[in-house]
Amino acid sequence: MQAKAQQLPIWYDICDEQDLISNSGVCALLGQQQVAIFTLDWQGHRQLYALSNYDPVGKANVIYRGIMGSVNGQPVVASPLYKEHYCLASGQCLENDALSLPTFEVELKAGKVRIAL
Repeated sequence: MQAKAQQLPIWYDICDEQDLISNSGVCALLGQQQVAIFTLDWQGHRQLYALSNYDPVGKANVIYRGIMGSVNGQPVVASPLYKEHYCLASGQCLENDALSLPTFEVELKAGKVRIAL
């Protein structure tokens, strides 16, 4: 029995770091996939999160326009349509366990924001 080769993610340059908006979201199009990228600046640290931009309740690509906050100490984004809260780290909806947003690996490298697919 042969072991399957592990496929490494492909990284895509999305934008320059200066294009990010602190404590807010921006949207990028990767092929047919819209990705919401959130920048959380807290106590001198910058954390990036990348989730699907598609709101499964409102059935529209609007997540990047959501309001960032925290619920029980975890960073979230509230959908701008029906206000469901999605965990930025996991994509899980806090109000409905059956809902979640796909998440993507994201990094800053040499001043570029990169996402892995």
